[in-house]
Amino acid sequence: MKKRSMARCGRGLVIGLVLLAVTACSWLSPAATPTTSFYSLDSARAAPLAVRAPATAPTLTVNPPRAAAGFDSSRIIYVRERHQLEYFAHSEWVDPPARMLGPLLVAAIERTGAFRAVVLAPSAAGGDLRLDTEIIDLQQEFTSLRSRVRFTLRAYLVDDKTRRVLAGRQFDAAIPAASDDPYGGVVAANRAVKKVLASLAAFCAETARGVRAEN
Repeated sequence: MKKRSMARCGRGLVIGLVLLAVTACSWLSPAATPTTSFYSLDSARAAPLAVRAPATAPTLTVNPPRAAAGFDSSRIIYVRERHQLEYFAHSEWVDPPARMLGPLLVAAIERTGAFRAVVLAPSAAGGDLRLDTEIIDLQQEFTSLRSRVRFTLRAYLVDDKTRRVLAGRQFDAAIPAASDDPYGGVVAANRAVKKVLASLAAFCAETARGVRAEN
């Protein structure tokens, strides 16, 4: 009986040591880190040039877009309550949205054919007009039954020689997301950017034609 009891105790001790070793390994091993997904704004690049600008058309310098506080990083923002910005943990933009927006602005405005040249500053070429923009909002809103992405952009067209503001406008688009997750928000964000840039390009073209008519 004593030998049997000692054998049981021995087996129990071995099992306990094994469990202790396994637990220690789990404590010492680093936890698996979720992979971060990176997304871009790029849907506004596709369409070809619409028409060629006349020789008398002005040139346009596009200043690098700015972003309001909170929207100037690569983090993807969502909102569940007004005035409270939150960030997705493992989803980011490949670059801050303001930096990605610059080439998209140039491409969208070029397609109007209203400018002899559209260049992104800094550039050696001087422009007749200058475009200043600022991202006011770019966020996925979970404030209703279905999430949506809001993109708001403020823009000013300036006479680059006199520094006079020729026109200013705020553009806004709210696009429903196909899914309530970061990817659904990114797809909706690209659609919202494309919609806003189409309106902004038309605004710039209209202002440029007005400048030409005055001259």
